[in-house]
Amino acid sequence: MIRIGICDDSPAFLQQTKFMLDHWDGGPAHVHTELFEDGDSLLRAHEQEPFDIVLLDVVMPLLNGIETARELREKDTTVRIVFLTSSPEYAVDSYTVKASNYILKPVHPEQFFTCLSELVEQLSEKEPTLVLRSARGVHHVAMSQIEYLEAHNKHVEFYLTDGTVIDSLDPLYSHEETLQSHRDFYKVHRSYIVNVDHISTYTSKEVVMRSGSRVPIARSIQREFEAAYFAIVFGKAGDL
Repeated sequence: MIRIGICDDSPAFLQQTKFMLDHWDGGPAHVHTELFEDGDSLLRAHEQEPFDIVLLDVVMPLLNGIETARELREKDTTVRIVFLTSSPEYAVDSYTVKASNYILKPVHPEQFFTCLSELVEQLSEKEPTLVLRSARGVHHVAMSQIEYLEAHNKHVEFYLTDGTVIDSLDPLYSHEETLQSHRDFYKVHRSYIVNVDHISTYTSKEVVMRSGSRVPIARSIQREFEAAYFAIVFGKAGDL
């Protein structure tokens, strides 16, 4: 089932968009839609049960569409965001929240359904995500966007490829099994797990990530790490 949240301060437009989705010829068999007239309501609902796709107006009272999308993106790196708006001047801002599309009103069904079909196809190949709890709430993070993580006593800092740092309230062991079952992750130190995909280079003492961050390698696993690194890298090359 595909979950779609629609947020617009016009009740008439909400109903019109829902009508189009209810009559989506060639769309997925099961589409669940929820309607919201303000960004705060959408954000609360998404935190309870995430949407796969969010359709957002830009110009709304209180929390506008760009601000709503920014808060949404802070908590979820995987949700697909599409702006449906009559305001072309915000198109550049939509890139800052990694929007999938920016469609001007009046919305033409053919363009609308082409966009949604592409997103549904992407979702069918959806990559694994990790759910993290922080003081700011619940975050849904694509595992490919995790560069490395560092344990601090009973919490863990997750460093993402876009520079974001999420301070997870859960200890390292609660994430460790999930991450290490994914072949891209390797525990190089009792306090560090790295995503091999984002390694720039390494020495006998440390890993240098593409961001420039340096992560120590425990002396006891130096040779094991080197063997694992090449197994992962060459294993991926063989998949191509």
